[in-house]
Amino acid sequence: MTNDLRTYELVVIGGGPAGITAATTASEFGKSVALVDSHQDIGGAGINTGTVPSKTLRETALALSGLKSRDLYGVDLSLHREVTVADFLGHETHVKETFHRSLTTRLLEGKATIYCGTCAILDAHTVRVRLGPEDREKGPSSPRGEMLLRGEKILIATGSSPVRPDLFPFGKGEIYDSDTILKLDRIPKTLAVVGAGVIGAEYACTFRALGAEVEIIDGRDVLLPFLDAEVSQALAGALERSGIVFHWKERVQKCLPQPSGGVRLELSSGVALTVEAVLVAAGRQSNTAILELEKAGVTTGERGIIPVNEHFQTNIENIYAAGDVIGFPALASTSMEQARRAARHALGLGVSALSPLLPNGIYTIPEVSMVGETEESLKKKGVAYIVGRANYRDTARGRIIGDQDGFLKLLFRQDDQRLLGVHLMGDLATEVAHIGLVAMMCNASANLFVDACFNTPTLGVLYKTATLNALRLAKVSARQSES
Repeated sequence: MTNDLRTYELVVIGGGPAGITAATTASEFGKSVALVDSHQDIGGAGINTGTVPSKTLRETALALSGLKSRDLYGVDLSLHREVTVADFLGHETHVKETFHRSLTTRLLEGKATIYCGTCAILDAHTVRVRLGPEDREKGPSSPRGEMLLRGEKILIATGSSPVRPDLFPFGKGEIYDSDTILKLDRIPKTLAVVGAGVIGAEYACTFRALGAEVEIIDGRDVLLPFLDAEVSQALAGALERSGIVFHWKERVQKCLPQPSGGVRLELSSGVALTVEAVLVAAGRQSNTAILELEKAGVTTGERGIIPVNEHFQTNIENIYAAGDVIGFPALASTSMEQARRAARHALGLGVSALSPLLPNGIYTIPEVSMVGETEESLKKKGVAYIVGRANYRDTARGRIIGDQDGFLKLLFRQDDQRLLGVHLMGDLATEVAHIGLVAMMCNASANLFVDACFNTPTLGVLYKTATLNALRLAKVSARQSES
């Protein structure tokens, strides 16, 4: 064991969105911080294989396919040639490299020390770091091999990795998960996506936009069931109209790479599919196995998830966890907010509670976003509500951008008309949802949108239109009840 011991006020394990946020939060207050990550390029799944790459690929697909232009009168920018891997991945690579440089610079300017290597937690305050022959430390010099970091507080933010069911022979043939799909050497003409969760649905839309024939296989019969049912059904319809084929209530029984190329999937119903490539999107598991958490007494649950309290403390008081390692909602946005609050609490910097209003953005084509209650959750709670809707196509901006299917749905509490839920499907839905998020955080009622003046032409006008629709329907319903 090395005798090289370095002491910090906070040791952060994991260099993804949560870890970087925790480290920068601490360094901004002059605290000594060490960040340990097993990769040369920090950023975690959020930058390297998940949020940023997948969304960059989506935008690239939209641009290369001309899909956004197809509903505009007289405009057709559809692909008239085969898309190459260079076309597809060039912009994604550039975006990742830019993020790597900016994140590293930000951490070093804040005097954080970055260690590249694998680590294990030896006790409640000590982390062992093993620096491989290709690893390097960005910051003060350190020896190769092994060293110890002592932290007054430790924060675990090691993220998650795709689950790889034994049924699928990864490494044989064209079988990918969400990490390796970015390493494909060509755009497949046919693709089977196993799993209709967020990742599966997003990649299915991206490849469909580039002309691939896409089939989705899922054991359920509802697309993204956490969505408001009306939005879920509308999104499924939009994907089907784009040409995506769903195989509901089906499971893959056999996955057989073919000697001549392609992959044969045999489903539980007896249906067999042969495709050029398969993307397995079977969920994710926390990256905690190699941390030897048992040595520090930290408990874990199913798929390595670490239970935490409202301050993001584990069962060991001075060890915190944030991001994918603690489970749902496992979004880059929520992970960063969790880590910011965890670091502030750990270092006694004062912190407010994490808002229960966490927006969810899904980058399918079309986009979907939501915040707050759904109709189903309000019915379950016995809350009386009114609904207001506005279609993109009924606004000037919606017609300008050619979005025929987009809509906004607002849910107001019936007695005081307080906004309880916001649901969107359509172009820029993940952006437009923030108007409703801020309104809900201010406990706004319908009057806010009635009185507000929105720029025209914009999608923001949807809020006024949907609110007026809700109030009009509420009056009709009241008159009918009286009569």
